Amino acid sequence: MTRTTWQPPPLPARTPLPLDGIVLDVVVPVHNEERDLEACVRRLHAHLTATLPFAFRITIADNASTDRTPDISAALDDAVEEVTAVRLERKGRGRALRTVWSLSEAPVLAYMDVDLSTDLNALFPLVAPLISGHSDLAIGSRLAGGSRVVRGPKREFVSRAYNLVLRTGLAARFSDAQCGFKAVRKDVADRLLPLVEDTGWFFDTELLVLAERAGLRIHEVPVDWVDDPHSSVHIVRTAAEDLRGVWRVGRALATGRLPLDRLARPFGDDPRDRTVPGVPRGLARQVLGFCAVGVLSTLAYLALYSLLRTGAGAGPQVANAVALLLTALGNTAANRRFTFGVHGRERAVRHQAQGLVVFGIGLALTSGSLAALGLAAGRAAHTTELSVLVVANLAATALRFLLLRAWVFPQNTSGSTR
Repeated sequence: MTRTTWQPPPLPARTPLPLDGIVLDVVVPVHNEERDLEACVRRLHAHLTATLPFAFRITIADNASTDRTPDISAALDDAVEEVTAVRLERKGRGRALRTVWSLSEAPVLAYMDVDLSTDLNALFPLVAPLISGHSDLAIGSRLAGGSRVVRGPKREFVSRAYNLVLRTGLAARFSDAQCGFKAVRKDVADRLLPLVEDTGWFFDTELLVLAERAGLRIHEVPVDWVDDPHSSVHIVRTAAEDLRGVWRVGRALATGRLPLDRLARPFGDDPRDRTVPGVPRGLARQVLGFCAVGVLSTLAYLALYSLLRTGAGAGPQVANAVALLLTALGNTAANRRFTFGVHGRERAVRHQAQGLVVFGIGLALTSGSLAALGLAAGRAAHTTELSVLVVANLAATALRFLLLRAWVFPQNTSGSTR
């Protein structure tokens, strides 16, 4: 069930994090890892102690292990001050991360796979942009320029194919969703986690997609990575679950059921970030989006008008009214979603009603143009009618944008659409 009723509070502008207290909580999710757990955790602890200039914690998130993993986790908890063990009775990497991250009080949350396939020298570059206030999330990437990867051809193919699916199916721009080496600011996690449904391997991919669609900044760190030949990940089953996740998230994004527009951060305190007087924020992007929607709407309008005139034998006024009405409904919905970034169903009916008023103005302009053409030229050729309609629609389009921006989708003082 999609979590659509919860509305995340807006994010403030990013600021540097204080370095007092525990700054970083590194979660190591495990399931039946008795063979590698102790050596990997001690190696991670030694590295963090030697390289980080602030306090940290390592949290072992044991999700339903049936071997000696719980005992080893408890022993490490007792022996090492910075290590904490958490036991979950249900399996799932996403469930483990959600539980620990939700309870943690550290301002930066990270996780890495227990096999430590990623070189630990990338950890400080991973979390530094989050601490400085530059970025909201950070990921290690095996596919970014400068990374060095050692793995077999099958895993290489699966990884690249999966990222191709994300780029084509969800328009993702980050380069590597599956690398088990990620970090997120706590304030961002608190707002994103209730929107993420997956509890397994697709969890962090879903988190990244939603963050990117919300306009949050994702920092990528090229990593050195060596494949673990003893990995317990079942490639085929995981791939099938990931594809189902891609379909589910894509459908939720297409229908606008996720309140991602509430997660957009305002600009910071730099005077250069403030709105220039007389230039509304986001105007250039909205004009481009409106033009793209307008081109498609105009093509659909002309096609419908020609079909009604030549195929159905309708008169010019009837064909114009019907074609304009049908494309106006689609135009308002597309501009609502893509140009002005309004998500969800709230006020959708009101927006369509206001869009129909704007449609009426456009109808008056185009119908008046056709009437004037009839008085001036009598029975004009079909190409002449289309030329007049194109010019009339250009004038109607400019007026439509102004009305949509100022009346149908007005902006508040922070620059976001109400």
